[in-house]
Parts: sequence; structure tokens; C-alpha cells
Amino acid sequence: MPLFSLRNVIFRNIIHYPDIEIPEGCVTFICGESGCGKSTLLKLLNGVISADEGEILYASKPIEWYDPIALRREVLLCGQSPFLFDENIQENFAEYYKYRDLLPISQEKVHTYLKICAADVPLDAPCITMSGGERQRVFTAICLSFHPSVLLLDEPTSSLDDATADMMMKNIKTFCQEENITLIVVSHNKLLAQSYADYTISLAGGSWCE
Repeated sequence: MPLFSLRNVIFRNIIHYPDIEIPEGCVTFICGESGCGKSTLLKLLNGVISADEGEILYASKPIEWYDPIALRREVLLCGQSPFLFDENIQENFAEYYKYRDLLPISQEKVHTYLKICAADVPLDAPCITMSGGERQRVFTAICLSFHPSVLLLDEPTSSLDDATADMMMKNIKTFCQEENITLIVVSHNKLLAQSYADYTISLAGGSWCE
């Protein structure tokens, strides 16, 4: 039984998706040309936006049956434009945990998640001075630390060199396998998809995307 199923999904009469099934407990890469709806698909999967037509099932239930906030915490989207507070890394972790009414995690655990994301930065580094790639990796580390059932990553390595991108994806895949997290990744990087995808969905051309 697939974790996600899409049938006849249309968004704003512009993006027509194929029938899609995404398995549980695997790494699925979504690839395709710019503008074909890859990032939109991630937002549809966690209910940030809604389809105009068609059906999206999550764990065999229509996605609209779920409480929106609970769904977005269970199916966590790490987008291309991460929001970080103008504070340091440790304080950003604490702010996000406070928002969820959780106690902050230790500095040791923060270091662990940063290491998974190849973010070699001190915990007292102010996020406002970081590069776009560093901010993306810090935000990804925060998302990982919540151990969602499903993690949606939108171009997580777009600002990284090939070696760092490879290290980061290897670490994240290993972590998700160990924690039984279903990982869904939008990426233009074909080499990463070839190396780390268990399944690949192509939205490029033909009937896959109109």
C-alpha cells in the first residue's frame, strides 16, 4: 500500500499531474524541468495548498481529512526559502521547539543534526550573517531533529558544491533509514538522484506534466 497516492490531480488548471504513488520508508526523488510543478507537489503533499481537482491520499485517507497543523508536523516540508530568526543557531533550535511546546534539545544533539547536514558552524553563530547555503542546512537540521514521519526536501543541495551535496544526502538518507522516515526530495541534481533515490518520479515532458 503506497503512503501517498495522487489521482487526476490538477492545480489551478495549469499543472496536470500524472497518477502518482509514493512508497513508505523509502527515498523518492522528484525530478523534472523548471516550472513543471515539483515544488508545488511537495506543498500539495503536506496540505499547504490544495488541489483544484483530483484526489490525494495519505496513508489511505483523503488528505483533507487530516487536521492541517498535525499533518504539516507529521509531513514536514523544508522549503527553498527557510525562515530563521535573527539569533544564533542554538537559539533558533530553541525557538522552533518553543513553538511546538517542546523542551529545547542539548547542544550535543544540535551538533549531531548539524553534522548530518554538513553544517560545520558554531552554535553561537548568528544566522543573519550566514550564506544562503548555510541557512538552508541549519533549517534542514532543525527539521530533521523533529523526526517527522515524512520529510519533504525542496532542492536541499542547490547552494552546495558536489562533494558537500553528496555528503549531506548520504548522511540524511542514512538517518532517515535508521529512523524510519520517508524521504521525498525535489532536486535538479541527476547524480544525487542516481546515487540515493530508491524511486524516481519524473515530471519532465510528455503526459507527466502539461
